[in-house]
Amino acid sequence: MSAQDSASSASSSAQMSASVPVWQRIWQAIPRAALGNLVAKLLIVGLGLAITVLVARQGPKVQGAFALFVAVESALLTLFSGLGLWLARQVSQQAPDSALRTLPMLQGVLRAAVFLGLLASVVLLAVSWWADAMPYSQLWLLALAAPFLLLVPTATGLWLGEGRMWPINVAQVAAPASVLLGLLGASWLMHGGTRSTPAVVLVLIAWVSGKSLVAVVTAIRAMRDADQRDGAQADALQSSRLTSFMAPQAVWWQQWPFVVTIGVTNVVSLLNYRASLFLVERFHGLSVVGTYSVAVTVAELLWLLSSSVTVSAYARIGHPDVRVAGAMTVQAVRINVLATLAAAPVLLGLAWWGLPWVMGEAYAASLLPLAALLPGVAAYAAASSLSAFYTNHLGRPQLSGSIAGLSLTVSFGLGWFLVPAYGAVGAGLSSSLGYIVAIVAAYGVFLKHAGLPVRALWQPSLTRLP
Repeated sequence: MSAQDSASSASSSAQMSASVPVWQRIWQAIPRAALGNLVAKLLIVGLGLAITVLVARQGPKVQGAFALFVAVESALLTLFSGLGLWLARQVSQQAPDSALRTLPMLQGVLRAAVFLGLLASVVLLAVSWWADAMPYSQLWLLALAAPFLLLVPTATGLWLGEGRMWPINVAQVAAPASVLLGLLGASWLMHGGTRSTPAVVLVLIAWVSGKSLVAVVTAIRAMRDADQRDGAQADALQSSRLTSFMAPQAVWWQQWPFVVTIGVTNVVSLLNYRASLFLVERFHGLSVVGTYSVAVTVAELLWLLSSSVTVSAYARIGHPDVRVAGAMTVQAVRINVLATLAAAPVLLGLAWWGLPWVMGEAYAASLLPLAALLPGVAAYAAASSLSAFYTNHLGRPQLSGSIAGLSLTVSFGLGWFLVPAYGAVGAGLSSSLGYIVAIVAAYGVFLKHAGLPVRALWQPSLTRLP
């Protein structure tokens, strides 16, 4: 083909692209794997909302205690999430002809997860023994489950690095499904006859039992897949006459600063999302925490699509070529922000109509905090893709921690003054402003490291690969 023909073809393609409506182009740009992950996320949300309704109907105090318990559990999981992300990075950047074996790496991080879970159990038991107030006095339940709960974020690192969404989706859906079954059983005990166990304890038992069961099954499945991957790789090496499998194995403790940095970064990110709950408890008690936690849960539904897009694109965002990684990140950011901005008013309208009806009139108090949260939550939808660029491409998770730390500083600092005076609405407003300030800084950091101008965020031609 001549240069003139190529130019004519490119011009024709550009004209055809320009004639396609913008929303159709956005739809076409969404990775197919993201749609599958989105379907899984919708199932998770449905199950999660069912769990929230069952718990919330026990009263705002039970819901508040449950929300704080889950926040502590999330802190535990995120603190050690670096193991799974280290494994994902090793797998995503592994060459097809590499002699590096996956199963020993997976087994190593799983053993580390169990050991760290046991250490966490000792701390949780001590806190439970010392504390008198709910839910901290019930952290012994979390201590029993801690060694198992860490298996899921660790084992799924294998599939995340391979870009395989199906097993990740199954593990993510199975956890709330098993919890919901347990809660239905607990609900029958609470309302079907006499009981001596408090409602909140039954709820927490159902939560840790369901998640622990799924964690063990997930780890077993991941080890089977890793073994099959090594077998296929060995066959490929033999066919290419590279039969040695004696290459040095990557082990996580050789890169412990990376693993620790991810854990600390993720804890900071979690506090960014959940510190307001503890502020509300400090100044207004468990009942207000219960209603505000529902507002937080509903607002974070906006991150459904953004998290799906990021998970499905995680392997490509980690591509060693900065042009490929930057282009994929920008594409994910565009999809995430446009989708959440469009969905935010719809979500608020549905919540205004449905929350008091589904959960009870007490949860009408969630609506104004929800309205305060939504602008910041919508803006922060880009954070997951930008964080994947920092962590998986640059190998610098501390950048994500700095952004989350900025958001936490702004939101917590404002919340210390706004929450005592305005309660949950003040918490929502301070969190929203923290998100907005942080995401502006995150864009700047990304553009600098990707070598892109600001207009690349809305001008597709600047991130189109040849």
